[in-house]
Amino acid sequence: MSDWPDLAGRIEGDTHILPVRVYFEDTDFTGLVYHANFLKFCERGRSDFIRNLGIDHRSLENPEQGDPAVFVVRRIEVDYLKPAAIDEVLEIVTRCAKIGGAKLILIQEVRRDGVALARLKVSVVLVSKAGKPQRLGRLVRDALEMFVKAPD
Repeated sequence: MSDWPDLAGRIEGDTHILPVRVYFEDTDFTGLVYHANFLKFCERGRSDFIRNLGIDHRSLENPEQGDPAVFVVRRIEVDYLKPAAIDEVLEIVTRCAKIGGAKLILIQEVRRDGVALARLKVSVVLVSKAGKPQRLGRLVRDALEMFVKAPD
């Protein structure tokens, strides 16, 4: 990772920012980003936010102690505000709004030149491989607490 330090985006203050270029495969027949691809871009933003905090999916899947766990999406609320087009560079902005016992609430925006194209409120839950909710451990909680900012 040291050869590509910005591959997973960057953290600025309480926010993670991941640049994403729109490719032909991301668009529909109109040349605009297909709505479901905004969700894919935001998934990358969430994954890289957690990765930049020193928590990767493999460490959750193979913990030193306890049951293996993974984050799963429980709920997504999306407001699509403006379209995005091929070759544009977007920023996926992620911040943590709330930490619960087993759940995180993340607020995300897809932006182009500082203008919001989509806004998401995402609830993710830590679950065992069998699907049972798991309490967030100290590793996750400590890494995220400094980023918690209630939604505007």
